[in-house]
Amino acid sequence: MGMRTSLSDTGARHCGEPAGVGELCRMPEPQPIRHRRLALTLVVLGSVVAFVAMFSVWVNRQILNTDNWTATSSRLLENKVIRDRVAGFLVDELYANVDVAGEIRTALPPRAQPLAGPAAGALRTFAERATKEVLARPRAQLAWEGANRNAHALLIRVLDGGGSVISTNDGVVVLDLKALLEETQARVGLGGRLRERLPGSAAEIVILRSDQLGLAQDVLKILRPLPIVLVSLSLLLFAIALIISPGWRRKAVRAYGIGFIAAGALALAGIAVLGDTVVGSLARTEASEPAIEATWTIATTLLHEIAVSTIGYGVLMWLGALLAGPTRVATAIRRLLAPYLREPGFAYGGLLVLLGIGILWWAPTPATRNPVTAILLAILIAIGFEGLRRLTAREFPDADRKVAEQHGRERLARATASVKQWAAGAMTRNGGSGDAAHDDRFQQLEQLGRLHDAGTLDDDEFRAEKQRILSAATP
Repeated sequence: MGMRTSLSDTGARHCGEPAGVGELCRMPEPQPIRHRRLALTLVVLGSVVAFVAMFSVWVNRQILNTDNWTATSSRLLENKVIRDRVAGFLVDELYANVDVAGEIRTALPPRAQPLAGPAAGALRTFAERATKEVLARPRAQLAWEGANRNAHALLIRVLDGGGSVISTNDGVVVLDLKALLEETQARVGLGGRLRERLPGSAAEIVILRSDQLGLAQDVLKILRPLPIVLVSLSLLLFAIALIISPGWRRKAVRAYGIGFIAAGALALAGIAVLGDTVVGSLARTEASEPAIEATWTIATTLLHEIAVSTIGYGVLMWLGALLAGPTRVATAIRRLLAPYLREPGFAYGGLLVLLGIGILWWAPTPATRNPVTAILLAILIAIGFEGLRRLTAREFPDADRKVAEQHGRERLARATASVKQWAAGAMTRNGGSGDAAHDDRFQQLEQLGRLHDAGTLDDDEFRAEKQRILSAATP
């Protein structure tokens, strides 16, 4: 008697062709439990590294990128709460650097000069309201944007060791809002005298001092390459997990996807928790909390997008692993797609259309808006797609596109006929046209005649049933 070997005996399914890139279907001999545990450990570590990478990417793109810094500063000034705080700062600078009461006193006759103090106090309220109006105008917003761009460009140049620039600014890098302060004084009505009286440090916000330069430059050297290092390390750990445990690849993809979902969710939670901490530590008064909270929300918008994108990538991996799984739904979907996935032209043509819509046109995530990361993302999707395509080809080797299209046309024809038949019946039941009712009675009489001819109905039954049909047709 010959020996019969089953799948459970060998622990493998013969796929019929060699293993390929991203293969998810092979079931080789059971891997040692330690291999699966090591693979799971690597996937978990890769997910943790991806979590840290999100914050490093945000720091690089938000804090170290001049264009993003400037765009964020513009959104800050567009926020009414923050704009009101900036207006208050400018008015405070105006009164701190200029003797407004003295300016008013010189413009009054001697008898009215004692009223200069109260007039200066009343003018402060008007100045704040006027400054808010000034900051809402395009000219002031352009000045704000330019000041932020210049300050950030100077900061990066200094951190990169750009000569003695920092020493020419008294050892500091500042955000110079003097142009906005001059707009404020012009609106208040102090004329051109303010420009001559303003000290060099008026309306300047210190960003970096010279004694902080060494530490800032060291931090910059670490932060610049950190996103590339962390993202590459996460992918490398995942790749090693796939290599050392071939029989666990699909589950490794699923675990990595779940890790991404968890990392993104934790990042969103971290944004909320850190936001409360930052607002609580920086807000010295209750009145300042709304502005600080709005600043944090705007500044972390990119981090929020990165976290949501990470969750989206995780869901994509989880769905891919599910589609490659043994469930009935997944198998049915693969069977339906098999005739098209077996032909590379159709398969990759469809993939290119999806990638073009999802990456080039829609570009829903920060990674899809960056050419380098978009290409990397497309390559990873193509690798997974090729694994799914080979799996489907091995499972359904006889799938044929032309046959599938013929079956599809037949199913469509049957569905169309069913819909028409249902519509005709509905019209008859709802008092449809006389022609439709006549056709229905004619078909019933024909069927009745066939039953009588076949001997199923005797003469009496035939006459009674015929009379019933004709009577039902009588109004």
